[in-house]
Amino acid sequence: MRAVSRFLYCLPETGGVPPADSDDAERDTADTADGADDADRRHDRLQRHPTPGAHNSLWGWASIRSPLRVTITYLVVWLVRVSPSLRLKNWLLRRLGVTVGTGVSWGLEATPDVFWPELISVGDHAIIGYDATLLCHEFLQDEYRLGEVVVGERAMIGAGATVLPGVEIGDGAQVAANSLVTRDVPPGATVAGVPAEPVDRGGDGDSGDDAGDAGS
Repeated sequence: MRAVSRFLYCLPETGGVPPADSDDAERDTADTADGADDADRRHDRLQRHPTPGAHNSLWGWASIRSPLRVTITYLVVWLVRVSPSLRLKNWLLRRLGVTVGTGVSWGLEATPDVFWPELISVGDHAIIGYDATLLCHEFLQDEYRLGEVVVGERAMIGAGATVLPGVEIGDGAQVAANSLVTRDVPPGATVAGVPAEPVDRGGDGDSGDDAGDAGS
């Protein structure tokens, strides 16, 4: 919707619609191109595995991943979700193959990928908020896709946010609560929404603090 609004705003003046100056138009074009590049980067990182047959790809998950391994991983992830101990969470996740840095905090109900947790990497002192989800797989109709999720140092992911496979969240970046992260988040940036887009701080410096508060 934001891209549509910007496009309409940049149209020549008719019926009282204000024209954008050339600098604004150039910035909008660059923003759109950057967003497309970010989405392309995520998709370029995904490993695609075709699953021919009458059923969708999830139907054959047991032939893709060991049911015993998934069951054990699920039980460990369940314990991680409900445990109040951050040290225990990080220890258990490392046993599953997750790369967990020093001082990482996982909120209650935060959920790493159950099928491929080893594709997750979380940097030092990052915060994964309450009920946030880090996904490393996508089961589709005719294929399944795998992608690493990388969370940078001191990054913050808000409560209820979902990060899709192949996404990289830069150092010090912030993801607001209930956001859907479909593309990379640059270091130090704040994103929000479905899909998540950069937050316009408007020069007041408060938006980043709000996004951080939502992540606990």
